Formats: sequence, structure tokens, C-alpha cells
Amino acid sequence: MKQLTKFQSVVFLVGGVLMVAGAGCFAFMWLQEVMCWLFLLGATLFAIMQMMQTYEGKELTIKRLKSIQCLADILFVLAGILMVDHVHQFLLPLFNDAKGAGYITYLTYVYNKWVVVLLIAAILEVYTTHRLASELNKIKNT
Repeated sequence: MKQLTKFQSVVFLVGGVLMVAGAGCFAFMWLQEVMCWLFLLGATLFAIMQMMQTYEGKELTIKRLKSIQCLADILFVLAGILMVDHVHQFLLPLFNDAKGAGYITYLTYVYNKWVVVLLIAAILEVYTTHRLASELNKIKNT
């Protein structure tokens, strides 16, 4: 597994802290207008740094786990975008229609769905992190 430089590791850590702080403050409805952007910035930093940590080996299991981890990173950023939409509702005009049911459709399919996306991303991230550590230790010990 390619190791991150010291600067990249700091950016990775800062991204993770911004994600946790942003999601926690947003969930407790404290400065949501700012915290949604803080979470999105943290998710972007975290995702970019994690995607830079590539695997050059031939183990298919590790490559698969890195692909799942990449999906989790994309879902983190998508959760951040949906969190920003929760506050500013910039996706609402996409759902306007002639019948006037656009707002109901928006509420049904977009509004507050950042929670579900974030939960899926977190579960995938925890799973891949533990499995990657296990698989890398297995390779290291053989």
C-alpha cells in the first residue's frame, strides 16, 4: 500500500476531523449554514487523500476492498452535497413540474437523504478499513 507523505497524512486527518465536527454540529442543529460546508470540505479532503493511497500489488481481495473504499469516499462527498442542499435547497428547481407536485417529489427523494448516504458510507468505510488491515497483515506475515 502506498504511504501518504506527512503533509498528506495531516490533510487526511484534518479532513476526518472536519467531517466529524461538521456532521455532529449539523445533526445538533448548531450553525447548520456553516457546518454543512465544513462537512463537505472535510469529506472532499478525506476522499482525495484516501484515493491517493493506492495499492500496487496483485492481491485481488485488496484491490476489491480499495474499490469499495473508493465508493465510500464518493458517498461521503455525495452526503456532503446533500447536506448543503438540505440547508440551501439548490436541487429544488430540478423537481418543479407543471402539476405543482415538485416540492413533494423533492421531499420524497432528496430532502434529508444525506443521513442514509452518510450511514452507508460509514458502514462501508469501517468494513474496508478493518478488512484491509487484516489482509495487509496476512500478506506481511507470509
